[in-house]
Amino acid sequence: MTTVNLLVGGPTANWPTDLAQLSGPWVGADRGALRLVKLGIQPVMVVGDFDSISPAELQTVKQAIAGAVIVKPDQDHTDTQLAVKSIFEQLHPDELHIYGATGGRLDHLLANLWLVLDPFFRDWAPKITLIDRQNTIRYFLPGSYTITKEATKKYLAFVPLMPMKLTLADEKYPLTAAQNDYPISWASNEFVGEQGHFSFDTGVLAVIQSCDATV
Repeated sequence: MTTVNLLVGGPTANWPTDLAQLSGPWVGADRGALRLVKLGIQPVMVVGDFDSISPAELQTVKQAIAGAVIVKPDQDHTDTQLAVKSIFEQLHPDELHIYGATGGRLDHLLANLWLVLDPFFRDWAPKITLIDRQNTIRYFLPGSYTITKEATKKYLAFVPLMPMKLTLADEKYPLTAAQNDYPISWASNEFVGEQGHFSFDTGVLAVIQSCDATV
């Protein structure tokens, strides 16, 4: 199974503590590309309009990469969207882990969270995971699923992003074909044991495992 990691330009304070030790391949979007290079990580691809870094910094990135530089041709897509598109079309991963997609500007956060609602990206939704210091966000298309508890996470949230009927079979707070007509976060649920089961009939569902912030 091939996993590609993508670093975008969100605050470094939200990174997992072990980000620099994660194995590649890595792709950087805009400022995320420069941050990879500064960590000593050689990206296989960099993507963006590079408006958040200086020409000298961009030259540093170009000298360090092991693959393609893809310059965003317009403002119809965000850097993250173009990076996700380029990764799936050129690298064909089984999984894509996105870092640096949370925190900072709320418009960027929402664009990243809602990326999979675009029909162009939706078929890739089950392969995409957003990861930060406190959260793991996975996306699901209609069906029945088993999810395994992450050792470092306490809480479990189910976030219907589109209308659906959602069943939580064996979580701490169960639901039975609950109708969701608009986006809502069924927050602060928890596993009972090490696995949970859920199902839904239409739309896209985000499932978040999370923990409280550490001081």
